Amino acid sequence: MMKKIVLLAFVLFSITISSQELRILRGAISENLSINDTINETFSLYLPTDFEVEKSWPVAFVMDLEGKGKAAISMLINAAEQEGYILASSNNMSDTLSISQNVLIANRMFNAVFNIIPIAKNRTYTAGFGSGAMFASILPTFVKEIKGVISIGASVGNVEILNSKRPFQFVGIINREDYNFSSMYNAKQVLNKLKFPNQLLVFDGSRNLPETATIAKAFRMLSLTSMAKGYEDRNDSLISRSYNEFLNQANALVSNQKPLLGIYQMADMEKIFNPLMKLDSLKESQKILKRSTNFKKANRSQNSYFLKESFMKEDYSYYLEEDIISYNYANLGWWNFQMEELNKLDKSSNLFERQMSSRLRGYINALISDNVDYLISEEQIDWEALNLLYMIKTITAPNEYDGYLKVISASSKMEDYGTALFYLEELLKTGYSDKEKLYSIEHASLFKIMPEFNEMIEKYLKDARYDVIEQ
Repeated sequence: MMKKIVLLAFVLFSITISSQELRILRGAISENLSINDTINETFSLYLPTDFEVEKSWPVAFVMDLEGKGKAAISMLINAAEQEGYILASSNNMSDTLSISQNVLIANRMFNAVFNIIPIAKNRTYTAGFGSGAMFASILPTFVKEIKGVISIGASVGNVEILNSKRPFQFVGIINREDYNFSSMYNAKQVLNKLKFPNQLLVFDGSRNLPETATIAKAFRMLSLTSMAKGYEDRNDSLISRSYNEFLNQANALVSNQKPLLGIYQMADMEKIFNPLMKLDSLKESQKILKRSTNFKKANRSQNSYFLKESFMKEDYSYYLEEDIISYNYANLGWWNFQMEELNKLDKSSNLFERQMSSRLRGYINALISDNVDYLISEEQIDWEALNLLYMIKTITAPNEYDGYLKVISASSKMEDYGTALFYLEELLKTGYSDKEKLYSIEHASLFKIMPEFNEMIEKYLKDARYDVIEQ
């Protein structure tokens, strides 16, 4: 009975647009809403539980280049609910489409939402994760109504197209272990020079995605800036409460021996609150912290590892390109050595060293993926180069099964069954047990009926599909 009551509470209203009646929910995601009667495009929409049509609302359009609107919204839903933001995301955007095509799809979604929901003037934003975040940061250049971007795990999509006459607020969120951290950190300096309002929310820990509280803080920063610009009525209670919350968080970071994160937060606070209140004490706190031994030591250490990281990235990029061009299988040992060195750094007592190791591992895997995508997109696929990349991936990401499966597939296609058999056993040694997938590997029809293949399956998984004939 309770379940039925809750579900009924989600229903807000029905509205007719372009002769179509839409059922809109609040406190839940409305899925597959049509753009209009003539275009076969849909989007997902989230309205806060206290939504009412009598007032105007801020909206964040969530960009997802895999066309998974509901999934994209669901990752921001708790923060949007807390801060009173509407969310919308298209189901038709794709990384296989051109930027201009995705811009047009996004623009049609914007118009559809504006037609059915009362959106506050000058309070339209975009948001996204990874590649979606990069696209979200490009859109304000083409759509002047967008006043800010929340970018999670990705830097500005293209710094060169930024227009200083059309600045927008950029709020980045990043884990210091993410390989994009250094690029977002550097982008912050570029945005400062261009006088773009920007904040960078940095967090530590094993989780790749930020907690709800961090995302909510990004939404709060957009709201505070809108008050400073006069787009939203000033709320002194919210301003005071936000200042105290942010300051307490900054002081906690300093107390936990993370002075860099503390100073990042204080610097962002100064940008956000300077138009709203006097900040003499905050500015003095920053001066004292920057003069402290802990801050100076941490800053020197991080900069030192940034430099070391840049050199190692150059090595990775250079050797990967050389290996692909020359089909240098002999260099697999070098890649294995590099990963062993990173494994050692993972156990270091130095936080910055551990974080650098994580960023480098993320960087090389992203670099491999980019090269794989490039080779696959070619009209004539270079299977030998592609196979080498998959082999390297089994070294740089040994716990990801896809690399092994791809090597088996590509080697079988090239009729190199010895290599295919070797990587089959390496895969099975990891504990892989999906027998159905092994027997459906692409390009491996002949390999799968060979005695050697089935003997290997029998050895590790039992019950080979094809009989192993004893000689």
